[in-house]
Amino acid sequence: MGMTRTRPTYVCCLMLMAGAPAAAQIAPPQVPENLKVPGTEAVLLKALGKGKQIYVCSAKPGAEGQFGWVLDRPQADLMDEKGDVIGKHYKGPVWEAADGSKVTGQVQQRANAPNANAVPWLLLKASSHQDAGAFARVSYIQRVDTEGGLAPAAGCDKSHAGAEASADYQAAYFFYVPRP
Repeated sequence: MGMTRTRPTYVCCLMLMAGAPAAAQIAPPQVPENLKVPGTEAVLLKALGKGKQIYVCSAKPGAEGQFGWVLDRPQADLMDEKGDVIGKHYKGPVWEAADGSKVTGQVQQRANAPNANAVPWLLLKASSHQDAGAFARVSYIQRVDTEGGLAPAAGCDKSHAGAEASADYQAAYFFYVPRP
């Protein structure tokens, strides 16, 4: 007895062979109005960033003799929904995919996180790219759903100038590309 193909199976196979996405598009996060990405963009990837926010004790500009913790760099792994490492996030700010492609972002807007003990949510616009790959066309990045990462409340004075302190954090990162 021979097998007969039904039309739905045939259409499904054609879509997969043509490179059509097998999964539904990733929905953008619910964010304050100032963190929304232009409607010309679509979510390419969502990743969980887990690591540290690293601060340096520095003199406050324009405040003679006063010091404070200033964010120097993030140091985090980027993970997919299964918890597999797919990239990293570091000083720049730069996001680097496992394939070596990189995107550097520039903060456009920020909003207080709903959790008062977390770093702010951000909207960043890509300012440069390096190498072909996953992040080569990224236009915007959103940092949302933040936990932790705030600078220490004390311990920064003239005698500690240049000292580093870190705070564990995690955040969801949404990477956008222009719609086709």
